[in-house]
Amino acid sequence: MSKNVLDEIKKEVNSYVGHRVTVKAHRGRRKTIEKEGILEKTHKNLFVIRIKDHNQVRRLSYSYADLLTDNVVVKSKDEHIKIGVL
Repeated sequence: MSKNVLDEIKKEVNSYVGHRVTVKAHRGRRKTIEKEGILEKTHKNLFVIRIKDHNQVRRLSYSYADLLTDNVVVKSKDEHIKIGVL
């Protein structure tokens, strides 16, 4: 993996902080989850999505490499585009 590619993904994800997104994550053995929430924060190695699940607020965190390898797909609800794809 090139560090430059991950840096570009980080910049793009950072530009969507505060936006509504949908996240689809592969959990192995044909299991996937699909949730809707707010892209809350970005950190050096991961980003956090806040979701409301059964009247509870939860936070899901994923690494930028998950976006690169398509283990996680994040789409903007407002603009209907896939985030983190170059």
